[in-house]
Amino acid sequence: MTERSRLSADVKDALARDVPAAPALREALRRGLARYGAVDIAGERVFRTRRPAVARLARVLFDEQHGGTPVRRGHDARLYRATTFEIGLGPAAPDTASKPRRRNERRAELRAAFLCAGSLAAPHRGYHLEFVASGAGAERIAALLAAEGVSPRRMVRKGRTVVYFKDLDAIVTVLGAIGASSAILHLEDVRAVKETKNRIHRLVNTEAANVVRAARAAAAQRDAFTYLADAYGLRNLSPALREAAQLRLAHPDETLAELGRRCAPPVGKATLNGRIATLMRLVKRLRRPREEAEVSSV
Repeated sequence: MTERSRLSADVKDALARDVPAAPALREALRRGLARYGAVDIAGERVFRTRRPAVARLARVLFDEQHGGTPVRRGHDARLYRATTFEIGLGPAAPDTASKPRRRNERRAELRAAFLCAGSLAAPHRGYHLEFVASGAGAERIAALLAAEGVSPRRMVRKGRTVVYFKDLDAIVTVLGAIGASSAILHLEDVRAVKETKNRIHRLVNTEAANVVRAARAAAAQRDAFTYLADAYGLRNLSPALREAAQLRLAHPDETLAELGRRCAPPVGKATLNGRIATLMRLVKRLRRPREEAEVSSV
């Protein structure tokens, strides 16, 4: 079983064990199971599922309506040794029932839609919740979802309509509506871990970029002060500027804060940065005649 199917199976098993006590909700859940999980076979309406927990829930609910409904076992030819559970619901008849008016009953039907036609992807590779149904069933599911304030996307896969979400907040809204609280906690945990990792990556990348910029600036300062020593002489500088230039030449890999602590007396990063900026302006003025001479000679 893949990680995606395992997560869906766990959520469905938890939902199937939570049987509502109110008769109206049980009726809405029973109608939803029949609507989204039953197929017509030789004139008979047959509920079919591969989840034992969903089969037990369906038998409990259908027994209340039909009494003593037998459960048949078979194998899905599309899946190797995949057991299916079937419950006969009587002669096939068109489904003309309107959507429930009460919110709790609509949510019960939406839970049934997830049990029969829904799946939840493992969130480690991306968030995805979908319902796969026929055209009319997909339209009804979309209407139930719209009543919860969320707008799903749609696509067609192998001739069937897929109603799906990729936004985590919308997925959490749907899972909350059907009562899948454990799945919500799992998704929120994954989101928290992802956000923490992303924040750490941003901090690491920012720090790495700062280190690269500092190293480039230090290399440029070292080259400039070497030129300054040859062209002007460090002894001609004021004591504070001479100290800043000498410290940079002696400690090319240290930060401004570290160099500031080496000064006598120690100075802050801003103070040392100001001194180095003054030295860089002096170097620029010294280099200007030479650069102009090189340009004129060309």
